[in-house]
Formats: sequence, C-alpha cells, structure tokens
Amino acid sequence: MSTQAIFTQTTYIIAAALFILSLKWLSAVPTARRGVIAGEIGMILAIAGTLLLPQIVSYKWIILTLLIGSAIGIPIAYLMPMTHVPQRTALSHSFGGLAVGLVGTAKYYLWNQHDPERLTPFIMAVLCFEVLLGFLTFTGSLMAFGKLQELMPTRPIVYRGQNFVNLSVLAIAVAIGVYLTINPAQIGLFPIFIALALAFGVMLILPIGGADMPTVIALLNSYAGISASAMGFVLQNKLLIIAGALDGSSGFILSIIMCKAMNRSFTNVLFGAFGQVSPQALKTEERTVRSATPEEAADILLAASSVAIIPGYGMAVAQAQHKVRELFDQLTRRGIDVKFGIHPVAGRMPGHMNVLLAEADIPYDRLLEMEDINSELPHTDVALVIGANDVVNPAAKHDKNSPIYGMPIIEADRARTVMVIKRSMNPGFAGIENELYYMDKTLMLFGDAKAYLGELVKVIGQEK
Repeated sequence: MSTQAIFTQTTYIIAAALFILSLKWLSAVPTARRGVIAGEIGMILAIAGTLLLPQIVSYKWIILTLLIGSAIGIPIAYLMPMTHVPQRTALSHSFGGLAVGLVGTAKYYLWNQHDPERLTPFIMAVLCFEVLLGFLTFTGSLMAFGKLQELMPTRPIVYRGQNFVNLSVLAIAVAIGVYLTINPAQIGLFPIFIALALAFGVMLILPIGGADMPTVIALLNSYAGISASAMGFVLQNKLLIIAGALDGSSGFILSIIMCKAMNRSFTNVLFGAFGQVSPQALKTEERTVRSATPEEAADILLAASSVAIIPGYGMAVAQAQHKVRELFDQLTRRGIDVKFGIHPVAGRMPGHMNVLLAEADIPYDRLLEMEDINSELPHTDVALVIGANDVVNPAAKHDKNSPIYGMPIIEADRARTVMVIKRSMNPGFAGIENELYYMDKTLMLFGDAKAYLGELVKVIGQEK
C-alpha cells in the first residue's frame, strides 16, 4: 500500500471517530460546541484524505468548485440570521441530495460507456437507490425551504386522489430502477427515472403543512444520509458509508422523537395534511378575551415569585430572543425565578427554540424540556407564552375531535396566571382556535413580540 493510501485510510478512521464523537457531544447542550468543532475537524480530514487518492487526476475543477462553494457557504453562515436556520438546514439538505444524485448519474453513464462490467446487479441496485433518494431529497428540501421561507403557501396543498398519484409515481420510479438493475444498458430509461425522482420529491412535500416541518426536516436529513451511504457502496468509500449511516440513522431517530412529541405516525405526517384549515375552525362562534396593556402585564410579572416563559415560532419570526433575554435579566435581578419551557416541536425545526435562546445567552440550566416544565407549572405564578399556539392548546388533552388530540403539550393552563403575546387571534398551523386564550386566567397581550417585550422591559426598568 502506498504512502498516500495509508494516509487516506488513516484520516478516514480518525474522521469517522470524530463524526461519532460529534454526534455524542451534540446530544448535550454543554458539550454542543465541542461537538460542532469535532465534526468540522473530521470533515476537513475527510476532504484532505480524499484529495490525495490516486484516482484524482486533475485538481483544476475541484479547486474551482471549492472556491464557488466557499463563496456561497461563508456569506450564508455569517449573514443568515439564527431565525432562518431551518431554511438554511433545508437548503443544505437539498445541496447534499443534488450532489449524491449527480455523482450517481455521472458514474452510471461513465461506467456504461467505458466499463459496463462494473455495473453488476448489486452496484446497479445501490446506484438506483442512491439516485432516487438523492434527487427526491433535492427537490423535497427545496420545497421545504420554499415553505419555511414563505415563498409558497405554508399550508398543505391537497387534491382528490393525491396519495394515489404520489405513490403511483414512486412505484413507477422503483419499477424502472428494478428494470435498470437487470438491464443497465437501457440508457434511455435513466432520464425518466431521474425525472420521476425529482417529481416525487415535490409531490411528497406539497401536502405537508408548516406544523410538520420539524419532522420533515429530520426525515430529509435521514434521506440525505442514507443516499450518501449508498453512494459509499458505489464508490467503495468506507468513510462515506459510515458518515452516511450516522447521518441517516440520527435523522431517522430524530424523526421518531418528533413524531412521538406530536403523538403522530410517519404515515400521518406524510399523508395526513396536518395544518389544513378545518371548516369547523372557520365557523367558530365569536368569544371574548381579556387583554392587558404592557403596564398591566409588567405589574403582574413584578408581583410574581416564579415565571415560566414558553417560546414559539412567533418569537422567532419577530426575532425577539434578545428582548426575551432583557426581560429575563430584569426579572431575575428582582429575585423572580424565571424558567423556560421548550416543546420539542416548537418552531420550524428540532431544537429551534434552544438555538435562538442560546444565541441570546440564556443560561442552559434555565431551559427545561416539556416534561420538566409541566411538573412545575401548577406551582408557577405566571406562564408567559410568546408566539406559541398549538403546543399549548388544552384541546389536545380532552377534545377527541381536535386534529391535535393526543399531542403532548406544555400545560400552560395549569399556571396561576397565563399571559400570551400574539399578533392576533388567528389559529395556528392546525387551523383551530386555542382554548387557552379564552380562559378566565388568561390575558392576551396583542402585538409584535419584539415590540411588546421591549415595552415590558422599559416599564419594568422604570420600576424601583
């Protein structure tokens, strides 16, 4: 074995170990930064080892694409606000899926023309699987990006017989893949196979609403990882197999956690069109709510000994996390115990609220998971809900006709007083009214979360 090959294999082993450690460290907030650094070092080693492979003949195109990728990636990392991390994540998945699909396509045509013996049934089966997953991940992730960025309707786009059409497209693609596995020389079918994979990616995301985006992003992450692992078999690259398997399995596990948090199955997420406005929601009777001014809300907070802040996507949209930190500082300075309740699917991606609050330097030990905050809410003076909707709706606990029935929620209604910062009374992604808003103990604080919190901080700061 040459010195180059030994170096490459060594870097691959170290990189694989670092990827495993990165996932381990990323599972806990105190070690998350270490996990990110370990993953970055592992990727640098993997790239360095790959560039020394003897199969690489010219570095001209590699250097050019490296410069183009860096010119795109660096500005995105520095300029994209933390509130847009879900969109950036979806975009990253789309790039990964496209890369896998293009590599598989290039290998198919290259080997078909120059080395057809390499297209064995096993390699051809894995290659078709890789291309199918890669291209559907590409278009599916672009669709998720469009919904998250609100470039297209965030609610499900459904029509009669949609599931039948979607599954038929997938079935035809799989059938062509099987045929190509048996007869790899049928080059004319490959563009049709690619087109069906691209179309299915679009059709897969159309009926999925914004409320399911945390699960969808995790699922697309899993698809990207599995397709990369399949590419490793095609290229006979052990590191790709390991890294792809880690990515695929972790994304799948995260998807299971997200579905459990919503008390829903995969099939319900993919085909249930959760987030479509129900006719019942549009026909609800007018009910009165109690509202409060910033001055009144400030007095209630200052009279409390314990406060639970429950953030949601409304906080992210308003980019109010830093105002939340100012409120946290003002209250804790006065001896008030302030904790945060984080629902697993609050926001648009797993851990979205944690990321935003970490950006605002909220102490880690103040962030409590749903089960932990629920045990404390009956003894909490004030629950302050900032932009959350369905994840605090009591209907999930008792209304069997509700689309969110059975979904675990943060039980803000058990606090002594509830205050909700919200722009309007519009329903959330589930398309239903929130019973919490109409309770006698609830006060609605209407307005933009960032502006309203700014007023609260100002009023509290003037109190002596």
